[in-house]
Amino acid sequence: MKKIALVFVILLVSCTKNEPVQFSEEALEEVVFDLNKNPFELKEVLQRFEGKKILIDVWASWCGDCIKGFPAVRVLQKEFPEVVFLFLSVDTNKEAWKKGIQRFQIAGKHFNLPKGMKVGAFVDFIDLSWIPRYIVINETGVITLFNATKASDSLLQAALKKAI
Repeated sequence: MKKIALVFVILLVSCTKNEPVQFSEEALEEVVFDLNKNPFELKEVLQRFEGKKILIDVWASWCGDCIKGFPAVRVLQKEFPEVVFLFLSVDTNKEAWKKGIQRFQIAGKHFNLPKGMKVGAFVDFIDLSWIPRYIVINETGVITLFNATKASDSLLQAALKKAI
């Protein structure tokens, strides 16, 4: 019985994944584009909102789960008006991205990851395999929630409520 318990504990500990609290320098150097086609490194975008809590929503106009999640995102926006909602689209078609923002009435700060969801330092760093993906950064620049895939996730709301 002790051996079974020991194996269980070892498996549990080995499966626990430490989530990062900072983006890698390579991820921060990823070039994103604003709606006017201006390029910025991701770190420049994040620096704009220094001192504020940020919710990053990685999405695409063709993503059904992203679209289903927008009503819950709107609820979060009403509940947390002080939070910056930063939408990073992985659309490779820029017109589809812009039309998606209009069509789904997505309020927030918008940037595009031009390489899509399979290539790039940022998507590699966050190990992007599913969208939507939500990440919360607190007022001191620390990632407090690294991997939520539903806007209704209670961990997402807890991270937004958490004071520093």
